[in-house]
Amino acid sequence: MSMVKWSPLKELEDMRRDMDRLFDEFFVPATRRRRSWPGTEAGIIVPNVEMYNRKDEIVVRAEVPGLKKEDIDLTIAEDSLILKGEMRKEEDIKDESYYTREINYGSLARTISLPVAVQSEKAKAFFKDGILEIVLPKKEEARPREIKVEVS
Repeated sequence: MSMVKWSPLKELEDMRRDMDRLFDEFFVPATRRRRSWPGTEAGIIVPNVEMYNRKDEIVVRAEVPGLKKEDIDLTIAEDSLILKGEMRKEEDIKDESYYTREINYGSLARTISLPVAVQSEKAKAFFKDGILEIVLPKKEEARPREIKVEVS
């Protein structure tokens, strides 16, 4: 076993960086942050999503509270799912009238890379209680195959 020189300054620097990250995450709500990712406009609302495998299909669920189904635009490309929408205020309230203002309004977008090829023409989308669920059937070649092994 080789010996490694202990550096207290490195330990302190690592701890400071972790504390900075902790406070940054604490003061920005975890849900529906406005993010500026490469390839997106500054201030786009990026919805939280989950994606999972269900036998012969991929299921993507996205949080889009406050949207109506007419405000949602879905596009399925070869290897990605593009979700766009617009969060609109229902009434015009002057800025000086607010006590607290935490709800984000504006453009919403998210591009999700799909892990396997899907049949876009057979995709289905369901919208209920602010959750958008997209069911994407896998292409035949992407589905797992069971192979029987014979013992001789």
